Amino acid sequence: MKTIDKIPTSKLGRTAELVKTGVKVGGNYLKYYSKKAINSDISRDELDENNATDIYDGLKSLKGSALKVAQMLSMEKNLLPNAYVERFSLAQFSVPPLSAPLVRKTFKKYNGEYPEQLFDEFATQSINAASIGQVHQAVKDGKKLAVKIQYPGVADSISSDLAMVKPIAIRMFNLKGKDSDKYFKEIESKLLEETDYRLELKQSKEITEACSIIPNLKFPEYYEELSSEKIITMDWMQGMHLSEFTKTNPDQSVANQIGQTLWDFYMYQIHVLKQVHADPHPGNFLVDQDNNLLAIDFGCIKIIPDDFYTPYFELAKNENLNNPRFFAQKMLQLEILREEDTDEEVAFFSKLFHELLSLFTRPFNSETFDFGDDEFWKGITELSEKYSKDTELRKMNGNRGSKHFLYMNRTFFGLYNLLHDLKAKVKVRNFERFLGRSID
Repeated sequence: MKTIDKIPTSKLGRTAELVKTGVKVGGNYLKYYSKKAINSDISRDELDENNATDIYDGLKSLKGSALKVAQMLSMEKNLLPNAYVERFSLAQFSVPPLSAPLVRKTFKKYNGEYPEQLFDEFATQSINAASIGQVHQAVKDGKKLAVKIQYPGVADSISSDLAMVKPIAIRMFNLKGKDSDKYFKEIESKLLEETDYRLELKQSKEITEACSIIPNLKFPEYYEELSSEKIITMDWMQGMHLSEFTKTNPDQSVANQIGQTLWDFYMYQIHVLKQVHADPHPGNFLVDQDNNLLAIDFGCIKIIPDDFYTPYFELAKNENLNNPRFFAQKMLQLEILREEDTDEEVAFFSKLFHELLSLFTRPFNSETFDFGDDEFWKGITELSEKYSKDTELRKMNGNRGSKHFLYMNRTFFGLYNLLHDLKAKVKVRNFERFLGRSID
């Protein structure tokens, strides 16, 4: 794979790169409409493919927040055309890495020493490159290690990157008014946390220790003495990325076991720890030769406050969801409805969120749930399409709900997609087996 010798770090340099991408996308539209004028039956597939390629190519050269947004969007399989999902999903674990000279220079800047001075062996060629950092294989005292190095300038460019992305997001998600700022501040806050590798190391150790009671779930050990604010060192974990496993695994019983482990891991975090690994994409999970699930990245952890957790999961129960008075009260608590809303807005958003919640909370209202159920996924797709084309919704103020919805919804969308890829059937309350159990 081609490597990168330089990453634009200044606001001017990063803006210029995005402007070049915009020019390419504009050219794609001109070509599309020229062909459309000759043949009205031509589809948008070629346009989507060209735009997705050009946008991704522009973002991957920037790394950081801009590429992270693409990664997040790739998880929204029902929001974007398939060409974008496929291209943006490369941002999860397959982007051009830094060149060897830039790796050594970056490592010394962060750590004061070159990598070969700290490790017995260090592979300057990256094994895995993503949006904020890339991973290298190393050896020290006979132990194989994974060393994650943050890209230069990532933390410093978050605010300016989001300022560039903000107008696009406002149009895409129909956000209006100054109240939308709370969502962008939440994203900025989480991205800044993801660039603090000392925080990631602390979170990783806490969650992996707490969740080690769950069977068939493995984690790397983390090494504080070999880590810093921009470098984190952990055990090298051998396995197949979850996305590759789902394509090659012939045994549904094994997929069900892995799916159950994944579900239990998330339910235990959410309901017991009240904090959750909010980045459930295939690049963060491996499957080893013994069919254990390996969780390898804890950079994005969402703390779930009680004043959000309680009403959020109260509405996961059918009896509460179908109690109009109770439902209206929780809509206010979750900031979906507002005291100043008109009767039209109350009726519209109550209907919309009742329909959404009735579908997305379905797994919580049965003893077992089959995430391979085509009817369930057909319902999600149809509902997404329905509201993406709803002209009445476009007239409304789309920034509804607590800021905590952003990463909680991202967590559930990602989890549901992984379980759907596995076609896994899970026992919904199985995680309760581990409540109060001590670590062996």
